[in-house]
Amino acid sequence: MIDRMQLGEVPAKPHIAFRSNSGALRFEECLTRRGFDGEFSILYHEGPPMTDTRISPAKPGCFDRQVGTLAPPQPLKRRLVLGEKAPDGFTPILKNDDVVVSLFRLPKEAAPEHGFSNGDGDDLFFFYEGEGTLESPFGDLAIRGGDYLLVPRGVVHRFRISSPLEGILFELRGGLHIPREFRNLVGQLRMDAPYTHRDFVRPVFTGPRPGPSRILVKKDDTFVERFPLVSPFDVVGWDGTVWPFAFDILKYQPKTGLVHLPPTIHSTFGGRNALICSFVPRVTDTHPDAIPCPYPHASVDCDEVIYYVRGSFTSRKGVGPKAVSLHPAGVPHGPHPGAYEGSIGSRSTNELAVMMDTFAPLHLTTQALALEIPGYHDSWNAG
Repeated sequence: MIDRMQLGEVPAKPHIAFRSNSGALRFEECLTRRGFDGEFSILYHEGPPMTDTRISPAKPGCFDRQVGTLAPPQPLKRRLVLGEKAPDGFTPILKNDDVVVSLFRLPKEAAPEHGFSNGDGDDLFFFYEGEGTLESPFGDLAIRGGDYLLVPRGVVHRFRISSPLEGILFELRGGLHIPREFRNLVGQLRMDAPYTHRDFVRPVFTGPRPGPSRILVKKDDTFVERFPLVSPFDVVGWDGTVWPFAFDILKYQPKTGLVHLPPTIHSTFGGRNALICSFVPRVTDTHPDAIPCPYPHASVDCDEVIYYVRGSFTSRKGVGPKAVSLHPAGVPHGPHPGAYEGSIGSRSTNELAVMMDTFAPLHLTTQALALEIPGYHDSWNAG
């Protein structure tokens, strides 16, 4: 999705006989998008990737992905969920047909030996803190606090955790893409895009290796377990444009205008009916009378979600790191009383946050109710 890569051994052309030094035929695996009409990667295995000793229904463990249940609707209510109260494991908090939002906290001892494959969507993690490695057939990918991590749909993977991983996960059921305005006609990232090809951390490939003997697969929010006959990591080489990547949020290049610009200038990744934005430290607006604080607005088509990471959030009171706010479409929202005027004259901001806008309404889960702070909806009342 960023560009084409080729690592390890691959044949001169796809779909031709490709043999090991001993003469054994290697097996091609085509990982395709949108049928055969979209991006793809081709992996070359030492053994057949489609054979299993058993495939059967399964239940996730306490540190595996959880499926959220919806809470009773409360239209137009502003919500605030405290991530610091989230338990270990995955906690789904918001969902619609396009995206599921979960908080996660994975202690070092939580790293499972089995693999996981999400058949329902691309997984975009943002790590508030921690350090570890994503293992997949594409190689190893180092991750740490402040990174986004993209795991494409259907890729078998597992985490090696060096220090506890914590953050927010967006399951993008229509896939992730780079906004088209960031690309030139040949697909290269433009020189005025907010990041470059060099900013993306790529897998380090070392060849075939042992992999998980059990794979937990999620499809239609139902779990199945596979027991492959050969390691899913027995890959000798691969090429293509579908592969896991990491991206440090501080690599994002913010824009500044004469007056306050709309949040679309923070666009980072796109999904179906969803946009992920990155708020990073930046110089604010340059007009002498500019109001740097976001203006009150009524986004009648979009719900807005913000995951607060660190810094001073000039437009909000009572929020801190790991909090998640939901501001639904259909009701105006904006800065807390005093914040709008109080921002005049400031020349920079040190806030760090991840935002998502969705074009379909998001619904709180029952799991989120236990983490919700009361009174947030009424906190804009000056009295």
